[in-house]
This record gives sequence, C-alpha cells and structure tokens, in this order.
Amino acid sequence: ETILKRRKRQAESRAVRAKASLLAKRQRHAKRVDVFKRAEKYAKEYRDKERDDIRLRRDARKNNGYYVQGEPKLAFVMRIRGINQVAPKVKKVLQLFRLRQINNGVFIKLNQATINMLRICEPYITWGTPNLKSVRELIYKRGFVKIDGKRTP
Repeated sequence: ETILKRRKRQAESRAVRAKASLLAKRQRHAKRVDVFKRAEKYAKEYRDKERDDIRLRRDARKNNGYYVQGEPKLAFVMRIRGINQVAPKVKKVLQLFRLRQINNGVFIKLNQATINMLRICEPYITWGTPNLKSVRELIYKRGFVKIDGKRTP
C-alpha cells in the first residue's frame, strides 16, 4: 500500500517536473530569440551609422568640402602610474574614475566635466576612444556588473 502511494507520488512529481522543464525550455528559447533579435537590431544600427558616415564623407568630397565626424561619446581610461607622490586633487579624480590600482581600466562617458577630470590626472592615465571590436572583447573577457554590491560576470 505504501509502495503504491510512493509510486503514485513519484509519478505525479515526475509529471510536474516534466511540465516545468518543458515550460522552462520554451521560455529559454523565446528569450534566446529575443536576445538574438536585439543583437541583430544593434548590429544593423551600427552598420547604418557606418554607411551614413561614408555617404556624408563622399558627399562632402564631391562638393569640395570637408566632413567632420561627431565627438566620441565613450572613452576607455587606464591607469598607468602607481600611488607614489600623487597630489590630492589627482588622487580624488582617480578615485572618482574607480582607478585605484595600476593597470585598472574603466569605460567613461565623455562630456565636458569628465574631459576636464581627464586633463587633471593626465600623467597618471592613458585614454582613448575604443572601437566596437575592442569594447566587445574587453567586456566579454573581463566585464562584470555590480548588483547590490556583488560582482556578477
């Protein structure tokens, strides 16, 4: 009698697990499709922007003019000097940029304030505007996000 009850209970739980796994599989598939579509949309956006830049450059050349690209919005900043004999203002800027150790790097949104901060700590850092390939490689290899103070790769 108890064996029959146990078999029945196990069969029910197996059926529930199978249904849950099927539902999870469907959701996973839908999510992957959604992520793929989003990535395709971003790739198309970058392609269109690149083509637009080329078109504008050609139009300018055809009309004997010059094409000036827009200012970059993103910079990658890396610390190249250590902690010895750092002025307080420079130290504060490096803290704000989260560059506490040598060879640490961060992505920074470029605006007038951050450009002035970069000028202040110029001898201790190196920085430049990254292309899409290097951003992708850095984020895939070393990138993480902090959620509630915990690192999540």
